[in-house]
Amino acid sequence: MRGSNVTAAGNPDLQRFSLTGRVAMVTGGGTGLGRQFALALARAGADVALCARRQEKLVETARLVEDTGRRAACVAMDVTHGGSITAGLEAVTALLGSPDILVNNAGVNRPMFATQLTEEDWDAIVDTNLKGAFLLSQAFAMQPDRARQGGSIINVASILGLRGQKAVTAYMASKAGLIHLTRGLALEWARMNIRVNALLPGYFRTDITDDFLDAGAGQKIVANIPLGRVGDPTELIGPLLLLASDAGSFMTGAVLVADGGHVLSSL
Repeated sequence: MRGSNVTAAGNPDLQRFSLTGRVAMVTGGGTGLGRQFALALARAGADVALCARRQEKLVETARLVEDTGRRAACVAMDVTHGGSITAGLEAVTALLGSPDILVNNAGVNRPMFATQLTEEDWDAIVDTNLKGAFLLSQAFAMQPDRARQGGSIINVASILGLRGQKAVTAYMASKAGLIHLTRGLALEWARMNIRVNALLPGYFRTDITDDFLDAGAGQKIVANIPLGRVGDPTELIGPLLLLASDAGSFMTGAVLVADGGHVLSSL
């Protein structure tokens, strides 16, 4: 409403977006979109556990989370190894409590043509982007009292899981798999009141993508986005909070695209 000063405190509809009293886990939360996700969850009221292989990347994000008045925890976790996931989830629960929200954001890419991909390259990409999301989601779902507590899992996929682009075949395959993993888990875990949804960003400007987007190849991609620009990370906050909160309580198995209309054009 233009000019409205209605706040969430006085609007029951907006209150459904609140995450007060909840605990969220974000993998890969040290930089880029992961940091944006962590801060958005904290501002909505959640305590946030930041998980990555190297905790030093998480410290600054943790400080920013604490600046919002919420608790933060930095937890070492390698999502490609089940033992590390088990230990990390136990640490999160000990520090902040059993998590209600899981954002599977950890991801890697090694752009190269398919003939250049080694087995090690393939495994690094698919293990992190797909296997890791499955293992952590499985551990999340199998926590004690999960059926009573319920939960929300948000898998951060990509529009490249829907459409094609040269020199990122392994990444495309991993993200397409993640979209279908989302649907499969949503079907199986609805009976436990665990909602599983996928968020598919297009091209967003972050400290990781700036150089590419400013180069010639990146500018060609930008020119093909119907809205005529890349996204700002803050434009993912609405979709994220919808999937994480009670505002999206009847959504599971959804594939939510935020890309400026990019999938409507040739990538």
